[in-house]
Amino acid sequence: MWSRFARCTATPAFRFAKAAAGCAPTLQAPGSRGIALASAGAATVVAGWVVARPLGGVSSCEAAVDWNAVRKEIVKVLDNDKYVDSSYDGATPGPLFLRLGWHSSGTFCKHTNTGGSDGATMRFEPEMSWGANAGLKLAQDMLEPVKKQFPSMSYSDLWIFAATVAIEEMGGPKIKFTSGRTDKLSGKECPVWEGSTHKDGRLPGADMGSPDKTAAHLRYIFNRMGFDDREIVALSGAHGLGACHTDRSGFWGPWTRAPTTVSNEYYRELIENTWTVKTTHKGKPWKGPLQFEDPTGDLMMLPSDIVLIQDKEFRKYVEQYAKDQDSFLKDFGAVVGKLFDGGCKGSTAKKGWFS
Repeated sequence: MWSRFARCTATPAFRFAKAAAGCAPTLQAPGSRGIALASAGAATVVAGWVVARPLGGVSSCEAAVDWNAVRKEIVKVLDNDKYVDSSYDGATPGPLFLRLGWHSSGTFCKHTNTGGSDGATMRFEPEMSWGANAGLKLAQDMLEPVKKQFPSMSYSDLWIFAATVAIEEMGGPKIKFTSGRTDKLSGKECPVWEGSTHKDGRLPGADMGSPDKTAAHLRYIFNRMGFDDREIVALSGAHGLGACHTDRSGFWGPWTRAPTTVSNEYYRELIENTWTVKTTHKGKPWKGPLQFEDPTGDLMMLPSDIVLIQDKEFRKYVEQYAKDQDSFLKDFGAVVGKLFDGGCKGSTAKKGWFS
């Protein structure tokens, strides 16, 4: 069911623990009281362990986290056979974890340097109840046991790391992960939905009433985060995973027939399939928002998906990725890494067309 990458399974003989005094991390052998390490800047590597330093925010320090151990626990959640999805068979939480990481990062505004993956403010109102975040409380709840096992790990790091693990477990590229995000303390620190540079909201909408307006909306939202047309199309490839739900977004159905595998299938469906306005659902009139379906009625596309083949600048990248999966996977890995770094105070993303 899952395409897997090789996992690191080393079990170091030492564990780190947070020192009670001075917030200095400690190196602790099993059964020992712990040996204090000096708390200097950046990251310290000891015996193969990375002592992560915070990139900024509320917390003043962070104990080292065994990310290999965290990964194993996340994979256990991903492999839980009891997970079901009403929109498609063979579901896993992978697409949901990716969406959690995506939406916690996609609030970033490069003009005001607000929002982004640092803070995990989606735990609080009003961000938790933004329409775009419907259903993501489930993802948070599923990861809560992992957080309890590793209390020194921030929620904001956990959400992003879980998204990167999910991508890899679904056969996607390895996404660079840098720890050190810190958690905000209340809803007072949630990014503001409306503002001079984000008057259309913080996250992209599915339909703005016409193809031209929807294309302009996508550019407005993604340009604010620092993305260009190519990056917008590459990020949209995440729609190849998971499905929409009538009790969340109001839309229904998966985009592809491989909703738990990272691939270029989304772009192939856009180009090669036939898409018409959905009018019925399971033999009854469709009463949901405007969406498109293929001739079988099994697959769907949002207006914001269809506009990628209606707009000539977007379409050229759709055609490129439909023909070349390796090109898509390369670009998808780079742009998702950039998305997840948005709002991190210590981010050192490489320059280039992904800058």
